[in-house]
Amino acid sequence: MTRPGPAPADIEAAASILSGVVRRTALARSERLSDETGVEVLLKREDSQKCRSFKVRGAYARMAALTPAERERGVVCASAGNHAQGVAYACAHLGVRGTIYLPSNTPRQKRDRIRVIGGDWVEQVIVDGTFDRANALAQETARATGRVYVHPYDDPVTIAGQGTIGVELLEQMPAGTAAILVPVGGGGLLAGVATWVKHMRPEVKVIGVEPEGAASMRAALDAGRPVDLDSVDPFVDGTAVGRAGALAFEAARRYVDDVLVISEGAVCTEMLELYQTDGVITEPAGALASAAIHERLSTAEQRFELLGSAEGALVALVSGGNNDLTRYAEVMERSLRHEGLRHYFLVTFPQQPGALRMFLEEVLGPNDDIVHFEYTKKNNRESGPALVGIDIQDKADIEGLRRRMESSPLHVEELLADSEFFRLVI
Repeated sequence: MTRPGPAPADIEAAASILSGVVRRTALARSERLSDETGVEVLLKREDSQKCRSFKVRGAYARMAALTPAERERGVVCASAGNHAQGVAYACAHLGVRGTIYLPSNTPRQKRDRIRVIGGDWVEQVIVDGTFDRANALAQETARATGRVYVHPYDDPVTIAGQGTIGVELLEQMPAGTAAILVPVGGGGLLAGVATWVKHMRPEVKVIGVEPEGAASMRAALDAGRPVDLDSVDPFVDGTAVGRAGALAFEAARRYVDDVLVISEGAVCTEMLELYQTDGVITEPAGALASAAIHERLSTAEQRFELLGSAEGALVALVSGGNNDLTRYAEVMERSLRHEGLRHYFLVTFPQQPGALRMFLEEVLGPNDDIVHFEYTKKNNRESGPALVGIDIQDKADIEGLRRRMESSPLHVEELLADSEFFRLVI
């Protein structure tokens, strides 16, 4: 039987513990999304929290509850980066030694920050694999050594700490708020916020948002229980969890109105919009909730279908801002493909003078731009293939480009984004 999650009183107690420890983050208006939707869209800026993520709330609340004997033995945790920073912060401030297991895809920027925040109190162990592999090793270490395992999302005290965001939101958001959108990994943040909001303001919708490549809570709700995903896309690393937490699932089943699934490409587009227009730097998980507003709630018809009303403010929780700048090339790539503005082709050129010039002059449109060209030496005496990436100005321009390719003497094969060959060469 699943142990009970936190009650509203536990969240209230966590808010008292965290007072003066964490920042009361701003609830800021997004001019861009407000103009797009025609309703007030507000961003809960947990990217400006200590350690640049909401995770410090749950980690500190859990570690503040350790007994003196438990503090002496130390703690173990697993994390994709943000929970680790929260644990590192708590270790350094509470004087507790910690060992943190990190999956190998954790960005270097997060690893460096863990080192700075935790200092000599924290040891990092890098695990070859996903978060779930790191998590299994961390729990095994905790059992073998008697140290406390600090769960990133499926512990009632951790969830209560995350739920303190809900306490702040109900003091900050306008009276007519229609919905709060919350990013979902293991589900602790969603569980905590939903528990408090539905206790205090049951008319406000609470909507979870997951990436397509790691939609573990959506899968759990569809199956009626937490289930293991067959695979996990690690790109949205803060939510790359292959199985929703048991406590989080029970809270979601009871309190959450819906869980939306958003493509990684849409998340990338929103990351760029937040940066270029709103001046907000987020990690991929931090852009999930506002991406869902753009993708699924931008029109009155969409809001009425999902929320039962087209009116009322929307709140998107920006969960963290620990992004590695070296990832922006991939963010741009995924965004352009999602927007239909970047396409890849295998073009077989005849081995004769003028073939490439003909392609440039007769196949490409005036606003088309080659952004990738990888030519392979001829594999026979008559032709040679090239991988060509092309950016177009408007997604509708692809039809004209395809027609010109078909009418040319060249053999052209378009690489579809969901094909194995595409993943192999791009």
